[in-house]
Amino acid sequence: MAREWSGRHGRPDGADEPGAVDDGPAAHPDTDAISDEAEAERDDEPVDVRPGPGPQPEEGGGFGAPQPGVPPLTARLGRAGRRVSARLPAVRATMLPRLTRLVCAVAGGVLLFTSFPTLNWWWGAVVAAALLAWVLQHPETTPAGGLGYGFLFGLAFYLPLLPWISLLVGAVPWMALALTCALFPALFGLCAVVVRRLPGWPVWFALVWTAQEWLKSTVPFGGFPWGVVAFGQAQGPFLPLAQLGGPALLSMAIVLVGFSATAIELEIVKWWRTGNRAHRGGDEAARADAAPPAVVLPGVCICLVLFASVVVWPQVRHAGTGSGGEPTVTVAVVQGNVPRLGLDFNAQRRAVLDNHVRETLHLAEDVRSGQAPQPQFVIWPEDSSDIDPLVNIDAALEISQAATAIGAPILIGTVSELPGSPPDNPQYTNTMIVWNPATGPADRHDKEIVQPFGEYLPMPWLFRHLSNYADRAGNMVPRPGRDIVHIAGVPVGVATCWEVIFDRVPRNAVRNGAQLLAVPSNNATFNKTMSEQQLGFAKVRAVEHDRYVVVAGTTGISAVIAPDGAELVRTDFFQPDYLDIQVRLKTKLTPATRWGPLLQWLMVAAAGAAILAGIRHNGWFPRPVRRRSEATDESPDGGMPPGETPPGEVDSDTPPDGGGDQTPPDDGGDYTPLHEGGRRPSRNFGRHRGAT
Repeated sequence: MAREWSGRHGRPDGADEPGAVDDGPAAHPDTDAISDEAEAERDDEPVDVRPGPGPQPEEGGGFGAPQPGVPPLTARLGRAGRRVSARLPAVRATMLPRLTRLVCAVAGGVLLFTSFPTLNWWWGAVVAAALLAWVLQHPETTPAGGLGYGFLFGLAFYLPLLPWISLLVGAVPWMALALTCALFPALFGLCAVVVRRLPGWPVWFALVWTAQEWLKSTVPFGGFPWGVVAFGQAQGPFLPLAQLGGPALLSMAIVLVGFSATAIELEIVKWWRTGNRAHRGGDEAARADAAPPAVVLPGVCICLVLFASVVVWPQVRHAGTGSGGEPTVTVAVVQGNVPRLGLDFNAQRRAVLDNHVRETLHLAEDVRSGQAPQPQFVIWPEDSSDIDPLVNIDAALEISQAATAIGAPILIGTVSELPGSPPDNPQYTNTMIVWNPATGPADRHDKEIVQPFGEYLPMPWLFRHLSNYADRAGNMVPRPGRDIVHIAGVPVGVATCWEVIFDRVPRNAVRNGAQLLAVPSNNATFNKTMSEQQLGFAKVRAVEHDRYVVVAGTTGISAVIAPDGAELVRTDFFQPDYLDIQVRLKTKLTPATRWGPLLQWLMVAAAGAAILAGIRHNGWFPRPVRRRSEATDESPDGGMPPGETPPGEVDSDTPPDGGGDQTPPDDGGDYTPLHEGGRRPSRNFGRHRGAT
């Protein structure tokens, strides 16, 4: 007979009696052996545990003494291990079908990173787009899956792209920035799954990608365009497209080639598999009638991108060779260097100013000795005189000495206190000032896009509690302007440091008459990799606006870039040096300069329309639901008793003789004949209402 238990871990009656022997399952045929899995499941059920009679633990038995009704620690650990082991097959079954897509998403992000400096493998962006499109076009990828795969793609891209941040402020800000940036490729993945069933999906994918890059360049805190696909094409064959539509068009062209390549691959594989199935089945007619792969549209997209690049390239190359007959000027760049790298750069202000004065005097000596041509003007980097010469007489005298020695005006970088700011919380501007040899300060440019977390701290009430480096952020304010200065009679556009990655500053400068672009920067708080990436951005701007670009850095890399994106001269990183070279002044406006913003807005609007069309195509828009009472009142037979047919109508479900089989079904289910008030089955029952 079955044993009676006093609890889950109690003992059978009579077990405490002398001579009682438990013969096991064989002695109790009514009792089944309990497996480990069943025991583990039964352990999860709440039961009333009543300890049976037996010896009680002694008082003060110490830590770990067995308690009544509590299983030993080893037993609990064993049951926990069995639960985990029981779940492993489910986890494995969930992950294995997605493993290939996970690997492709991560590999795509890494390949996109390789297209940027310092590797400059421009083709990596094309392959990355192709891999991401394959993942998002997989039939089992859901919108939530697209969000996740896009996020992994973004992490694999931004984590290796931005490690120079961690060298100075630690790993937490670096990872926080990478995680934030990865949200935008995740958004692309979600939207791509929405539009993937539309005809011509590679075009919609490319438009949606361009839209997410625009969004990332706008929010939060003014945006962070670092990582736009176009900026990794400084040495690629598609770079001339930047002159047609700027970085937005260049990014779209690159990803469009990758997406179209995936579309061709998917169509060919589908056609090949269909033919193989027909061949194995012996159906030669079906094999002959198999539709050819739909590769015309993606093929046309690839050819269009290649054709546009070939058409524009001669014009870009012509601008770089200098056969346009434009006037020339000689410009010098001074890289004074800093005593040491790091966030304590501001504590070295006087040493940095002295270094730039010393290197300018060295340039003046070489000019007098005939080793260097006489420059028409000199460009110093951002923060080259972090001591404001407008209020500090010593700094003003040093700069005037250098300008007099070289015999040319100098564009210097400084930090000026904003007039009218409160004394207890002074505000500053990041300013570039034209300093003439005889008259001193003249024209100026104030930075209009200040860097969050570096030059100012957004939401200090939050971020001061998240990082110890938050209080090191400056208190600078933006000052919108025309983005140009006139130095020695030449209109020079100024994009201070990271302003070069924003479309509007270089474009405004050129549209306001700039014939040369200057990018003064202070990379003393970063490393060489960051400087190489920033230099790549300047190359794209040179092609976009058909202008020579002069990059001046406190620690490097300083360079002069031709309108075709080629480096003419450059300095080493963290070395004092100067550049002295002749460049041409350009006045022509490119299509990107004229129509770039309009083209970008059209692409963003088209992406939004494609997303709405995809939602409509998938049947995800909510449908209006009418109440039954309203439908009954409005129907022609409203008010009729249930089951009665309105006059003049014939019930199609009832034979003409009024009979019909009204026998209930044999399955025992509820059945109500129509003439007794039963509802007629809906005509839309089982009809497909849109893919989900």
